[in-house]
Amino acid sequence: MRKWLIVLAALCQLGTEGCSKDDAAPAPAAASAVASSSAAAPAPAVSAAAGGGDTIKIGILHSLSGTMAISETSLRDVALMTIDEINSKGGVLGKKLEAVVVDPASNWPLFAEKARELLQKDGVAVTFGCWTSVSRKSVLPVFEELNGLLFYPVQYEGEESSYNVFYTGAAPNQQAIPALEYLMSDKGGGAKRFELLGTDYVYPRTTNKILRYFLKSKGVSDDDIHEEYTPFGHSDYQTIVAGIKKFAVGKRTAVISTINGDSNVPFYKELGNQGMKASDIPVVAFSVGEEELRGIDTKPLVGQLAAWNYFESIDTPENKAFIAEWKAYVKAHNLPDGDKRVTNDPMEATYIGMHMWAQAVLQAGTTNVDAVRQALGYQSFKSPSGFEITLDAKNHHLHKPVFIGEVQANGQFQVVWKTDGPIRANAWSPFIPESAKKVADWTYPWVCGNCTEGKYGSPPPDTMAAMTTKK
Repeated sequence: MRKWLIVLAALCQLGTEGCSKDDAAPAPAAASAVASSSAAAPAPAVSAAAGGGDTIKIGILHSLSGTMAISETSLRDVALMTIDEINSKGGVLGKKLEAVVVDPASNWPLFAEKARELLQKDGVAVTFGCWTSVSRKSVLPVFEELNGLLFYPVQYEGEESSYNVFYTGAAPNQQAIPALEYLMSDKGGGAKRFELLGTDYVYPRTTNKILRYFLKSKGVSDDDIHEEYTPFGHSDYQTIVAGIKKFAVGKRTAVISTINGDSNVPFYKELGNQGMKASDIPVVAFSVGEEELRGIDTKPLVGQLAAWNYFESIDTPENKAFIAEWKAYVKAHNLPDGDKRVTNDPMEATYIGMHMWAQAVLQAGTTNVDAVRQALGYQSFKSPSGFEITLDAKNHHLHKPVFIGEVQANGQFQVVWKTDGPIRANAWSPFIPESAKKVADWTYPWVCGNCTEGKYGSPPPDTMAAMTTKK
């Protein structure tokens, strides 16, 4: 018993999350006290600069040019809107938030350079950014080396859990797997054959690896699964769409699209050109939302699908308020395209993440990275989707609802299927044999994002009882 208490005391002095986290979230006051103890070991080059002066600096790391600008520009804009909202209510800890916006220009190595500048030169307290997994993989070593905090707001392939990243987008079991289950169901058309079409980088390839294992577990043969990839910025989909139509002959076929960025525009235009209707060959997209459809004639695409955790069309009081705030911000700042601007899933994830971070700072009483990280694991927020969203203390992912929507002629989505409530993310896929036994758990005694046994072993039962007893 004494041995384990000594270990716990040492962990707390090191600012390690394991000193207070367990299966049950502590009361806010208890979590705040633990967070304050973590402040004894501030992160060099980050916390000191971020907490000083009259403002708290917030990094915004999104592509405002290049192939991903079509998707990421709105994330910059909604982040600035949220900062204005928080500042209008007095800021955080009596200080106003100050955005530091950089443009990594859809250049993956440049993401890492800009991330290092934000942390070392600008001294930001937290960064909100990235879209593609290759950009996240590029900056990950920088945030881990310098002990920075990154909020990543986009659906991704999973197979990762970092001490320095909070994943506010969907893991595969919160988007891709439910989408396939829907397509295979009677309501979704009973698909038997699957075209896996994506942009050639880590997110589509890893997601499709998971989906292939999942489909095989459901009895789908390799002959009924076809994968194809195109480079970023690809614009000629004539041959590919013709090939999909040929592949679909003989069995009910569905297309799972992990195409990213501005390539979605020519892809969807080609679907219309070749008359590929959703009633014949449905396409479900994981990276196409309201923003990507804004520049496309959606009439030929009516009925095509997307799987997300939020749609602008969701009818809740919270979403009405979110949309109204967005439209007012767009008008007040004279943003391009004005009243044509829309909301989407990664924008909601950004909004949720920024509010959770602000709540954690208030609870911790400091912008110290270790203290804020400690407090973040217990945050919840009423989302525009209408659900109470929680941030998982163990794997740093959000619990999220899942929605599948059909494209409408006006570029919006009609929800055709949804979960009853938020579901917990799987950081590691149970369908990949080498991942099935891996655990992502930053709480004591695991304290790791990729392991099969706890870093600190398992404490005796009486010690665990002492840790979890509330006073």
